[in-house]
Amino acid sequence: MSDNPIVYSTEHGRITPEKATKLRPKGDGIIRISRQTSGRKGKGVCVIDGFDLDDGQLQQLAADLKKRCGCGGSVKDGKIEIQGDKRDLLKSLIEDKGFKVKLAGG
Repeated sequence: MSDNPIVYSTEHGRITPEKATKLRPKGDGIIRISRQTSGRKGKGVCVIDGFDLDDGQLQQLAADLKKRCGCGGSVKDGKIEIQGDKRDLLKSLIEDKGFKVKLAGG
């Protein structure tokens, strides 16, 4: 049984459940850059996570990184994905913005 068992009310009509907002876990203050190829048909991407930014700021940062690297990418689940293996360039760009960065994985 759910918390709100009412599905219809003659007073208000159909009652829709309130959507829960997803909260990302707080990071430890360290931005990690890792390289992934699994599930991407052999194409490598750099996954950057650990940001304590809201979605708008994350989108803006991703757009800036993509422009500076000259490649594509996206933001998924609070992580920035940049196409190609550009970990060293990404590390220097993110450190210039004042974040503490570590290269994670192989």
